Amino acid sequence: MRSNFLPFSRPSISDEDISAVAGVLRSGWITTGPKVADFEQRFCDYIGCQGAVALSSATAGMHLVLKALGIGPGDEVITPSMTWVSTVNLIVLAGARPVFADIDRDTLMVSGDSVENCLSARTRLIVPVHFAGAPVDMGPIRRIAGKKDIPVIEDAAHALGTEYNGEHVGRRGTAVFSFHPIKNITTGEGGMFCSDDQDVLERIRRLKFHGLGVDAYDRQAQGRSPQAEVLEPGYKYNMTDISAVLGLRQLERIDEFNRKRTELAMRYREQLIDVDEILPLSDPPSPIKHAWHLFIVRLDIDRAGISRDDFMEELKHKNIGTGLHFRAVHLQKYYIESMGIRRNMLPNTEWNSDRICSLPLFPEMNDSDVDDVVDAIKEVLKR
Repeated sequence: MRSNFLPFSRPSISDEDISAVAGVLRSGWITTGPKVADFEQRFCDYIGCQGAVALSSATAGMHLVLKALGIGPGDEVITPSMTWVSTVNLIVLAGARPVFADIDRDTLMVSGDSVENCLSARTRLIVPVHFAGAPVDMGPIRRIAGKKDIPVIEDAAHALGTEYNGEHVGRRGTAVFSFHPIKNITTGEGGMFCSDDQDVLERIRRLKFHGLGVDAYDRQAQGRSPQAEVLEPGYKYNMTDISAVLGLRQLERIDEFNRKRTELAMRYREQLIDVDEILPLSDPPSPIKHAWHLFIVRLDIDRAGISRDDFMEELKHKNIGTGLHFRAVHLQKYYIESMGIRRNMLPNTEWNSDRICSLPLFPEMNDSDVDDVVDAIKEVLKR
């Protein structure tokens, strides 16, 4: 057994990252300023998108886009239940109704068919979720949405560096990324909204900072105009330069990070292939580049003779950390009680919700760490 605990994730922070943040702290400009503007531009350059807005979180980005699109009472928003709760919470807080599309059992993502089955006269928005670093097959979903003139917002929190049909996720349409500490790059907390719709971009820029008619930082004025006017009530979701300079440093290394993640994921796949109780995810059938944000497996609880929760606890006793991404939203207490949801409505989602487990995966891991995880899994299952 390992002598030290292996967490399921750890941010990759270098001494140079720390020095860059210290430089901002010494500069006298620590809130939204030149580093945020540079981060937004560098992000556009990397993704290939037409515009980006740095925010305090991906959740903030989803809140603002729901507001910008006028989503409210009487509207329906199609999204999976196999996701983090924030998007669904925001749909409900906007007064709209989440409509859950079931997922593919082995990729954990919605399909064109599952989305189409959820359409109604009240559908106002579709929010597919790219999962674990792999992309949703967006072609069919875009075609369905285009016929009905329904906006699509991609939840790309897991997908920085992910490619779909030769393009970065986020290059086309509108997407929201996360820089939470477990993501492929981090700004401590933070997110990025990107889009090729200039009107939506302008609205997001305004709403993120009190509804002012100018951005929080203007290169010409070297700050915000003192005569800035409120054009509509807005929020306080701007990113700081402290966060942005860390993001700039991390973005320079995203391909290196993802390459290491891929190497570790391939070692997991190779070593787990003969463990019958462990079922890794399948790659989507379309041409993709996987960013390997997470390495998720499903526990065959019938073969294993142990629940997923007990399996995770046993690994913890062996100094192996794990994560749960995610417990299905529609099975959370609030949504069961408020929406009258019952089990068996989303069979693929529920099957996975009871079995998924995220194994340790971060760039500072080495091959022996993967070996330790696999050995611990085999020991637990043998018992």
